[in-house]
Amino acid sequence: METIEDYGEGENKKSWLKILLSTMILLLIFSLLFFYWFIPTKTFSFLPVEQSDNFSLSGSTQMQFYPNLRFPDTTISYKITDCNLQRTSDMKLAFEFISNLTSLVFYPVYSEEEISVSCQEKQEYNKGLWIAGEGGPTNITKAGAFNIITHGQILLLKDSQCTHPNIAIHELLHVLGFDHSDNKNNLMYNVTSCDQTIGKEIVNLINQLYSIEPLPDLTIENASATINGKYLDANISIRNQGFKDSGNFKLLIYADEKLIKELEVLAISSG
Repeated sequence: METIEDYGEGENKKSWLKILLSTMILLLIFSLLFFYWFIPTKTFSFLPVEQSDNFSLSGSTQMQFYPNLRFPDTTISYKITDCNLQRTSDMKLAFEFISNLTSLVFYPVYSEEEISVSCQEKQEYNKGLWIAGEGGPTNITKAGAFNIITHGQILLLKDSQCTHPNIAIHELLHVLGFDHSDNKNNLMYNVTSCDQTIGKEIVNLINQLYSIEPLPDLTIENASATINGKYLDANISIRNQGFKDSGNFKLLIYADEKLIKELEVLAISSG
């Protein structure tokens, strides 16, 4: 016959057995987890991922809107209007950033600037993304093998949240003639990210384009002449294919190595 006291002791033993069993199961689970995570059974080698900051991943993308786009000189003027302190600072840092990497020098003026920078407080929205800025050449002149930028414009719509003013640098490079990149790691990709870099290709092309001295380059494209009695009728076309206006100059006409006419010609603009 089982007494009430004996019954209580039996129940206590069962409870302790359950607790002991549960504890052992938990210890087994923790041991298996520890073994799985911390005791290696196989060796894996992870190869480093190479992130290219080249302008184009395929190498076939043209970097500029038109071939050989550049301003006439390595010194380029700018004017900033209607911008808050943050965007004004971003733009000045962008000018300084490009100057440090290339042969270009930017300087502020009060009027007749080559690069006009402005801002507006409203934010534009397009295709699910905020438009951070707009920029590009507004006046291009064809001059021989080069396309000469005589004026560019930048519109900054958002403050930069990055260590470097990536938005302002991106728009400045547009003004210098650079198109969008298809490489997400490149600063000229059409969606901005703080870890993007400018890439050596852009810097090298800028230095290459501006390595040519900014001078006028006069060429005679067409020349014909006929003799009418004692008179020589001449038709001559002259083009300035250089980077700067020529200034007034003289055209000398020879016949049989003898100077027969000297003409004063007014200045010819580039292109």
